[in-house]
Amino acid sequence: MRTRIHKARRLVVKVGSALVTNNGAGLDQAAIDEWARQIAALRQGGREIALVSSGAIAEGIQRLGWKKRPHEMHCLQAAAAVGQMGLIETYEKTFSRHGLATAQILLTHDDLSDRQRYLNARSTLITLLELGTIPVINENDTVVTDEIKFGDNDTLAALVANLIEADALIILTDQKGLYTADPRRDSNAELIEEGSAEDPRFETMAGGAGSGISKGGMLTKVLAARRAARGGAHTCIASGHEPDILLRLTRGEPAGTLLYASSSRLAARKQWLANHLQLAGSLVIDAGAVKALHEGRSLLPVGALEVKGDFRRGEAVACVNEAGEEIARGLVNYGASECRRILRKPSTDIESILGYVDTHEMIHRDNLIVRKTR
Repeated sequence: MRTRIHKARRLVVKVGSALVTNNGAGLDQAAIDEWARQIAALRQGGREIALVSSGAIAEGIQRLGWKKRPHEMHCLQAAAAVGQMGLIETYEKTFSRHGLATAQILLTHDDLSDRQRYLNARSTLITLLELGTIPVINENDTVVTDEIKFGDNDTLAALVANLIEADALIILTDQKGLYTADPRRDSNAELIEEGSAEDPRFETMAGGAGSGISKGGMLTKVLAARRAARGGAHTCIASGHEPDILLRLTRGEPAGTLLYASSSRLAARKQWLANHLQLAGSLVIDAGAVKALHEGRSLLPVGALEVKGDFRRGEAVACVNEAGEEIARGLVNYGASECRRILRKPSTDIESILGYVDTHEMIHRDNLIVRKTR
């Protein structure tokens, strides 16, 4: 039994253009109905699901009556704008029949490379998941140029998995999974049932391009799995045509190809923090806070005495005791100027002091790595 997917509570599901649009013939309502039914069942079972869906450009091409995908950038952007209307409307109506609200999220790589925009996107998505909403995420092809030329939503799905700290990424495609060779050209190709996402052999096996509708291919899926694994998320590549594929995968049944992460999500982030060489500043904490951190608790404003440096929300900072010794390091939830205003204050006072509250912790325990005592 594939317990890695079975135990996943927060998942990212990605569906490609060829599936969503039935190879460019228009939105495949029957397929979308099936995915929505399965996602609704997973939500009812307590899982949180974010859906990354391609198909806007392909749907726009169909709506505009074009016979093939254009090459001109302005035409691709126009197709994305037209197609996105139909894509999100279809998802909204389909999920509403299952009593689920949807939210449209359009992202660019700039949103995920700029720290402040990254944190804002993360906060929004996690809030939507906690509200039981299904975020429908797509690349903002209307304004992005490089991603239309070279990009793919497999990469975006992996970035989203890391963004929301998902336990697993499920990539639905028109193939049963990753094979030892291209099964369309080699009759001896065998399905790979599972392996490490870091195994370099899979990249060689996955070489090749996507269809005329989809810009991705199996290689982008393998690379996406590797990227997701760095955040501790396992990836399953499976056929979106198979009945109840999402339900079967989450029951732990063998299907598709499982590319597993070598470490857990939390362990991966802790390892990254432990090796983080560039710290943006530090927080001087009192003896009570030092004790709390060693007990595995979060750092609260009431335990912070002094702010050193000029850091922004989300940056890595050191937590030092009053003697200047580093006790821990972590990702801070407030910028330096905000931290100075809430020093030594109870968490219940944050909103009255700042005018808003992001979190009640200055640094959450999941974003802290505590140095071992000698």
